[in-house]
Amino acid sequence: MNTKRLRQHMFSSKKLAAAGIVAAAALALTACSDDTAPVENADGPLLVTAGTLTVCSNAPFEPFEYNDADGNLTGIDIDLTKLAAEKLGLEYVAMQYDFDAMSSGAAFESNSCDVLATGMTITPERQAKFDFSDPYYDANQGALVKTGSTATSLKDLEGKNVGAQVETTGLTIAKDAGFDVQVFPEVGSLVQAVATGQIDAAIADIGVLESYTTDELSIAFTEKTDEQYGFGVKKDNPKLVEALNAAIKDAKADGTYDEIITKHVGAAGN
Repeated sequence: MNTKRLRQHMFSSKKLAAAGIVAAAALALTACSDDTAPVENADGPLLVTAGTLTVCSNAPFEPFEYNDADGNLTGIDIDLTKLAAEKLGLEYVAMQYDFDAMSSGAAFESNSCDVLATGMTITPERQAKFDFSDPYYDANQGALVKTGSTATSLKDLEGKNVGAQVETTGLTIAKDAGFDVQVFPEVGSLVQAVATGQIDAAIADIGVLESYTTDELSIAFTEKTDEQYGFGVKKDNPKLVEALNAAIKDAKADGTYDEIITKHVGAAGN
């Protein structure tokens, strides 16, 4: 990716700030109406809004979710969850939402979202709060640094300023390594902090960091985690989990999955 691409990512992070205000307002409004239960979609899953699959995401997190030139959410997660909506015969709505509120399960408690599609790692802590679809992507970690850095491992970052996104595996890895980590609300501001010299390295999912490499920014090394992404669903909504699993399985079987990866990453894989 070139420098122009990085500037576009930074612009996306500015747009997210405004979108975050909208999402926060939406959370506040829905939190005031917790007694509004999800509705039954005939013989289908429970839904926040009848006839519509409401998907919550948190961009920029390219290639999984990001804003296109018109400001609309797109990405691997968006395309895969659209397939589930098609299988269920539902309208599709994707909106920005606070990642912490999704990861904590608050987005489900306030009946704001049907699906969390946000490059979210499946963990036991999250599984205790809500259900997940089958895994759809492997999620190893990496370190984004300024090109020219000699770091080849976490040990080489000792004494450096390290950053990570809130509620992520990258944050856990950095803390476990003993770093006094600077925490950022989303990956766009995390990457910008590396570019401006605010931090020396950003620890995050390698599939995301690769989208932010430029002549000035490079991946220093990779940390294998054996973790995987899944789509979050409120507990006791098995029909929605089944639809997501079917969409993932069928997409991998008929080649649609590789087409989606190629579209958003540039090369089929994982």
